[in-house]
Amino acid sequence: MNQDSLQQATDERPHYSEKTPANYFDMLDSEMRSSFTDLQRDAVTRLLEEAIPKPGPKLVDLRFWVDWFAYRFYVVLFVGKDRRRRDRPEFSEPLARRGNAITALMLLIGLNLLISIFVLLLAYLIKAAVGYSLLPNSHIADQLQQLNQVR
Repeated sequence: MNQDSLQQATDERPHYSEKTPANYFDMLDSEMRSSFTDLQRDAVTRLLEEAIPKPGPKLVDLRFWVDWFAYRFYVVLFVGKDRRRRDRPEFSEPLARRGNAITALMLLIGLNLLISIFVLLLAYLIKAAVGYSLLPNSHIADQLQQLNQVR
């Protein structure tokens, strides 16, 4: 199979979230499909409908990747109502729970610092563009010159 026909076959397939049980039945060869009775087909269809995830609405759906040297990392952030089943097992290891809590805390602190730096930089640039000075001759460059003159 050459690259063009592989790309065309990939483009014709429905996206994962758009697949229906019929798409999975179409993947079977025709002999296998014809061997199913109507009752079996209905049972498998109900099972597939239950198994195929149904995405819910999200307040935040942020997906991006980061190239870091020779590696590519895929980052996903979803914020929305938890609609998962409650019978999901929790982490049994305390170390895993602590690690997840520390990672979440570090991400929140990093995001907070990033937003704070951006807001302060924006405020400083607006202040400089308007020409307003909180203290006379107190720009960063002036302070650095005074430090160099003292030494």
